[in-house]
Amino acid sequence: MVDIDRKKKLPLNREFRTHVAMESTGVYWKPIYNLLELESELKVFVVNAQHIKQVPGRKTDVKDAEWIAELLKHGLLKPSYIPDRPQRELRELVRYRRSLIDERAREANRIQKVLEGANIKLGSVATNILGVSGRLILRDLIHGHTDAKALAQHSKRNLRKKIHLLERSLNGLIGSHQRKMLKTQLEHIEFLEKQIDEITQEIDSRMTPFEEDLERLDSIPGIGRVTAQHLIAEIGTNMDRFASADHLTSWAGLAPGQNESAGKKRSARTRDGNKYLRSALVEAATSATRRKNTYLYAKYQRLKLRRGAKKARIAIARTLLVIVYHLLTKQEMYLEKGAVHYNEKALEVKKQKAIKHLQRKRQKSAPINLDADFLY
Repeated sequence: MVDIDRKKKLPLNREFRTHVAMESTGVYWKPIYNLLELESELKVFVVNAQHIKQVPGRKTDVKDAEWIAELLKHGLLKPSYIPDRPQRELRELVRYRRSLIDERAREANRIQKVLEGANIKLGSVATNILGVSGRLILRDLIHGHTDAKALAQHSKRNLRKKIHLLERSLNGLIGSHQRKMLKTQLEHIEFLEKQIDEITQEIDSRMTPFEEDLERLDSIPGIGRVTAQHLIAEIGTNMDRFASADHLTSWAGLAPGQNESAGKKRSARTRDGNKYLRSALVEAATSATRRKNTYLYAKYQRLKLRRGAKKARIAIARTLLVIVYHLLTKQEMYLEKGAVHYNEKALEVKKQKAIKHLQRKRQKSAPINLDADFLY
């Protein structure tokens, strides 16, 4: 964490300190970094722990500090990307909102489990048991109403077309303890929704300076406003900190890995990266691949046949991040070229590969001219 004099095993004098380096271990580096960044004369490096591993069996905190100081002195450390304080605060808000949304989804699954235990198949008929109709039915069940026909009358809009199925699904045996559980779970969901709304208002107020960038990202298929806020909170809007789009995808953990030895290629699974950014992009990729007649849809269908659905989805997530990089760099809106453009482009690439393959095959089968080839 600090520069250390190897002979005396003591920290160097403050007046000689210009750089400080430390490992990015969990969240423990954050309070120290918050204090050190206030010192204008210090340049703080937060380093990936995988890049500075020592020989196993020789690890202590003191030796780690000495090793980091030695690497820093020789200029062998590459600092990780640490955003400024306003963006770090925005990150925390966006990530916390994501945690609340996930908790709401878990609580909804618990409600579904209680209903199944009471022989009530509401989820088999209603797409969303927490919609307007579903909540009215749940509140009646909580208050002890068990008449299936009366409960089915709460159905709205499209659900009324399935009212006979709804009546059959609401014929169950619900106990007092299950009503108590439903009441607690529904109140918890309403509390979470209130908290999500409050956090969203705070995020919207902090996102005001990035309104144009949000509109750019919102124009990409699969990326909505909430996902766009998540992306900007994680990577910012200044792409100068990343050397290229490939560097950004590698930092996010979406670039193929390299594992080759003795001419043999092994698993090229992606490495660990920013898990929050990665999950948001994979979710956006899932949404983008459901929109037909788009460039991303055509690419997904082509990759899915060769690599499988999961790997194809990761590839689309990487493509989305590359698009985000170029839109923020060039300050342009997304232009949809369609599935036909991708298919034509893929066909042209396939033709060029076939031509190169035939040329290499022809060169190998060509007769050897002894005078020309072995003259020297």
